[in-house]
Amino acid sequence: MRILALDGSLARASAALWIDGAVVARRVVAGDRVQPTALPLMAEALLAEAERRLDAVAVVVGPGSFTGLRTAIALAEGIALGLGVELVGVTTGEALAAALPEDIRGAREVWAVVDTRRGRVSLERIAPGAWIAAPPAVFAERELPMPAGPVAIAGDAAPMVAARLLARDADALLTDSRLPDAGAAASVAARRLAGAIPPRSAAPLYSEPPAVRLPG
Repeated sequence: MRILALDGSLARASAALWIDGAVVARRVVAGDRVQPTALPLMAEALLAEAERRLDAVAVVVGPGSFTGLRTAIALAEGIALGLGVELVGVTTGEALAAALPEDIRGAREVWAVVDTRRGRVSLERIAPGAWIAAPPAVFAERELPMPAGPVAIAGDAAPMVAARLLARDADALLTDSRLPDAGAAASVAARRLAGAIPPRSAAPLYSEPPAVRLPG
């Protein structure tokens, strides 16, 4: 199986080429607003490496940055349509969780937390050993719920969330999975394509209405 995966959801852009169960090429550019310029170049480079032969295109659909998500999704849609292959959506939380070691994912619920930049965090929960995330919920930083058991915290808001939970004596593990990786997203997409987990479209997933102002 040959999958091109794209991510622009948070503060970097990444692309990965997944072939037969492993990432064979990856491109990453860090920055809050790099997606519109970086993602097309990275995708074109990986398409050339794949000789434009793909079985699917995967894209991280959110929660995350409005501009980054729309850029990645539009690019993924165009490539999939142009090559006549399937388009697969992966949530930010699913990609963050997939990047964690199996022993952590198997023993703890994963909390994928994204800073909404409005004094709130978007929380996706992934059950121990699972690959799919529950729908995101938004909480004020001071109103985060108490986890029912041990949790692993991932995402760009992970340091703050882990500190708050630890202060309440929760069994919370701060992980190094802070930004989604296209290679991890490809591993989730491969499971979707194989029918191991439910399908997901590439429609953007927003935990809150986008903070954009319409003309006029």
